[in-house]
Amino acid sequence: MRTIACLYGPQPRHLETIRSAAPGFDIVTGDESELRARLEDAEIVVGWNGWAEEICLRPQSKLRWVQAWGAGVEHMPLDAFERRNIMLTNASGVHAYPISETVFGMMLSFARKLHAAARNQADKRWAWLGELEEIHGKTLGLVGVGAIGEEIARLARAFRMQVLGVRRSGAPSPHVDRMYDHHGLNEVLAESDFVVVTLPLTKDTRRLIDASRFKHMKPGAYFINIGRGLTVDTEALIEALRSGAIAGAGLDVFEQEPLPESSPLWAMENVIITPHNSGSSVYYDDRAAEIFVANLRDYVQGKEPGRNRVDLRNQY
Repeated sequence: MRTIACLYGPQPRHLETIRSAAPGFDIVTGDESELRARLEDAEIVVGWNGWAEEICLRPQSKLRWVQAWGAGVEHMPLDAFERRNIMLTNASGVHAYPISETVFGMMLSFARKLHAAARNQADKRWAWLGELEEIHGKTLGLVGVGAIGEEIARLARAFRMQVLGVRRSGAPSPHVDRMYDHHGLNEVLAESDFVVVTLPLTKDTRRLIDASRFKHMKPGAYFINIGRGLTVDTEALIEALRSGAIAGAGLDVFEQEPLPESSPLWAMENVIITPHNSGSSVYYDDRAAEIFVANLRDYVQGKEPGRNRVDLRNQY
């Protein structure tokens, strides 16, 4: 019997859909002990963790395909997957709505000083916050234009923002006014009122945003990172905030998570911190299951899963 091991604990309605898509497969889910006992025989694994890696990469493992339940794959043994010809797909795309809403929440908070008003409310303090900005007509720079960046760009149209984008290929996007490849990053930083980083973590993006990049940013601009914390040099970011080189930062991801209590970022009034939850949504599992089941139907028909196929060499 061919086996699918679901590590994430599918909801009953998702389990029913998976069974319907793969009638010739035994679907294994449940407690860790049962999964451990069956993983060596699993042809498909949904989700990933440390003990799955140890078991599934044994010589006798039957693993052919892993469906990651998140978008980031930097923590996975990509080299081993490539050597063993194991296919990897991820859940890229499930985050576009929730993360784009978080990004606009941060931009609007900075422009309208809602974060400062919330602090005043906590202190029961009625205080004038000065003249407030607007995001209408501002320039938005997107560093990384995948599914999330595309949705942010689409929503920005409603605010009549000019949208600049940076993506590896430099390929155009219908909602981005000007797209650049990585050579145009500094130009985008210099023109943008809001810089939003949505990059995955790869060997090329690690600490890509460093002190030199912050120096290129437009005075008074805001920096938002909802991609991966390790794409940004934290000390350089702190210095840019302290010096006034940038006006503020909205941060959902950090080089070290949880963010240490000793971090000066906690006390900065021009910083909005969320605990790596911008992708959270009550609809997350529904969307991820839809991706997996679409790929599963192809796989059962003898096709390779094509939706969200990860390039193991490029790491995304």
